[in-house]
Amino acid sequence: MTPGSSSFLDFLEAHRPELIPGRRRLPEGVIEAPHGTTIVAAVFDGGVVLAGDRRATMGNVIAQRDMEKVFPADEYSAIGIAGTAGLAIEMVRMFQLELEHYEKIEGTVLSLEGKANRLTTMIRGNLGMAMQGLAVVPMFAGYDLDLGRGRIFTYDVTGGRSEERGFAATGSGSVFARGSMKKLHRDDLTADQAATMVVQALYDAADDDSATGGPDLARKIFPIVSLITEDGFRRLTEAEVTEIAVSITDRRLAHPNGPQAPLL
Repeated sequence: MTPGSSSFLDFLEAHRPELIPGRRRLPEGVIEAPHGTTIVAAVFDGGVVLAGDRRATMGNVIAQRDMEKVFPADEYSAIGIAGTAGLAIEMVRMFQLELEHYEKIEGTVLSLEGKANRLTTMIRGNLGMAMQGLAVVPMFAGYDLDLGRGRIFTYDVTGGRSEERGFAATGSGSVFARGSMKKLHRDDLTADQAATMVVQALYDAADDDSATGGPDLARKIFPIVSLITEDGFRRLTEAEVTEIAVSITDRRLAHPNGPQAPLL
């Protein structure tokens, strides 16, 4: 280990830099790779919810229908991935190792702000590949133990970080998902209401964005939904998400555009 360093990424940089995704040499020419699409998050009273659809695309083709895009980063945070699927999953695994390594070396958990900063560094390290079309644009959310509330962070391909207020979306369907949540989000949402709201937002995104997958009743493929509270990370069970998705789909038969917000 480098003296004074608690970063696993710094260790790889010094000893095995070729294992860092952003350091790999790419073949010449255009590279086609599966891309993950829409990730959404929302703060509720007592925590934050992070969710993602399941579709991965490669150009105009559906490359995968059941991709998982939301992962626990550690006990009190989660990361959702949009962009080049393979690189994004590797970045998630590296980020998980980075946080675990810090905790083992320092004997304490990194603050939520510190975790968000570490992710900035990792995204910036992938800038070379992003400039060649292999971008990774994650969303990071977690429960801040010091502040006692949920927080959401979004990033651009250069690692630029923004903290979002209330709700956020990233990926190809983000414009439509954000518009949906803009009309549905309230500060006093319960965890169940927040989970329903983000599935509604993913449904709206899929309604207008071909790269976003909606609830697939025939194949029983539904969004991944995770909650992070003071009790830690919890992924909703398949039965829980199925119940939400089926309820929304049933109601959309009568109201295809979904719930309507009051005019005033």
